Amino acid sequence: MATRVLVVDDQELIRAGVAALLRAAPDMAVVGEAASGEEAVELAATEHPDVVLMDVRMPGMSGITATEHILDQAGGAGQRPQILILTTFDLDEYVYAALRAGACGFVLKDTGPRRLLAAIAAVAQGDTLFAPSVTRRLIEAYAQRCDPAPHTPEALTALTGRELDVLRLVANGLSNTEIATRLVITESTVKTHLNRTMAKLDLGSRAQAVVLAYETGLVKPGNGGI
Repeated sequence: MATRVLVVDDQELIRAGVAALLRAAPDMAVVGEAASGEEAVELAATEHPDVVLMDVRMPGMSGITATEHILDQAGGAGQRPQILILTTFDLDEYVYAALRAGACGFVLKDTGPRRLLAAIAAVAQGDTLFAPSVTRRLIEAYAQRCDPAPHTPEALTALTGRELDVLRLVANGLSNTEIATRLVITESTVKTHLNRTMAKLDLGSRAQAVVLAYETGLVKPGNGGI
């Protein structure tokens, strides 16, 4: 089954070019094109895309606010689309805010066609888009500069000791394979712990879990492990 994609960008040339690329791909289906955050929210509600390719900076409703609205209106975690941010600069406070809002990753606007298609396919399957260390580097850079997240450290009390261990290591940039080695458990067990953690805390992405870990003080910049 083709991956259903909603393309959002206020620049018509970029939006049309990305949409044309996706329509030419045999395993992609463009379910809509939006020129604004407001339009993106409306189309996401009616078209139920698997992936939203979201421009982060737009006049009016930004990609950050649109991300929040789309994920809120989608309901449960299993019904939420994966939101992939389109950006010009990778280490950017707008990208950080979008990850904080629940976006699963980001791609640069000058990314080549093959890499863009691969990125969309990866997030549609729930895979990590880039090395966890990239997410950590971005979040470390901005977590101390922003207002506290709506979560409080008490939100973490729902987690078991092992789930906290896994969350700390995820926030420190370790992959599932590296976490499994560190904790002497299987990789599938790592995934189970992480999935349960995200469900308990109502998180939509691995990146959002890392943001929470830093903003609640569970992990601090420069902390190397559990």
